[in-house]
Amino acid sequence: MMMTKFIRFAIEPFPAVALFLRNVRDLLDQCDQPKMTLWGFTLAGHEGMAAGTFEPQETELVRDLLLEVDVLVNVGANVGYYCCHALSLGKPVVAIEPIVRNLNYLLKNIHNNGWATQAQVFPVALGRDTNILEMWGGKTGASLVEGWASMPQSYKTVVPVLNLDRVVGNMLQGKRALILVDIEGAELMMLQGANETLAQDPRPIWMVEIMTTQSQPEGVPVNPNFAQTFEIFFSRGYRAYTADKRQEELTREVVARIAEGKESFSTYNFLFR
Repeated sequence: MMMTKFIRFAIEPFPAVALFLRNVRDLLDQCDQPKMTLWGFTLAGHEGMAAGTFEPQETELVRDLLLEVDVLVNVGANVGYYCCHALSLGKPVVAIEPIVRNLNYLLKNIHNNGWATQAQVFPVALGRDTNILEMWGGKTGASLVEGWASMPQSYKTVVPVLNLDRVVGNMLQGKRALILVDIEGAELMMLQGANETLAQDPRPIWMVEIMTTQSQPEGVPVNPNFAQTFEIFFSRGYRAYTADKRQEELTREVVARIAEGKESFSTYNFLFR
């Protein structure tokens, strides 16, 4: 671990070297063989996910929620971990993932399990409007927020951006959907481009990762968009809960206290329904 950190900071001032090493890593990924999971599907690209040690509580909750819905929309699908869970339960998937390395694994994992015709994959990031933006970092920590999780300036790429309403269009009309969002600090801008999706009938269930103090850029003690992100849901009649076994309801007053740093929760995943 210490050697990895040393190499990272040694090459940070040299973007060309960092890019070359990432390209070499991407080539080596082709040797990564899929592993059988506890749930009967194979997965490549993340050892913890394949082993069943990645987000065990969230995984259990997502699998329970999938039994209530007709389709999964996975925003920030990464290598396809939750997509594979949905597909293994017979639920079609809309997967949204802009990072090329993650996307390669996502496609590989869906294809290897024989689900190619049951998934729609969009290689874009989501925001308020159509755009092309810089994205920092990779793997499970890629973010449109500069300085997120102390990602080095050299570790960035550019990605196409669409809004969620344009991506899903009328695909969810009349269907019960679970919209799973893990996009490292860009939740508010994504929701600002999701007005029609938020108003779908039946109303989707949302599970969204929203950090409070974790991973914020240097000098930002608390997520400045925390309360506004929740308000988008509250203003449309959604109720908010912690996405854990307790599923404790959060009111506007509780959210305000969290945003002010006066209260905290052990989870940073939240349900809206």
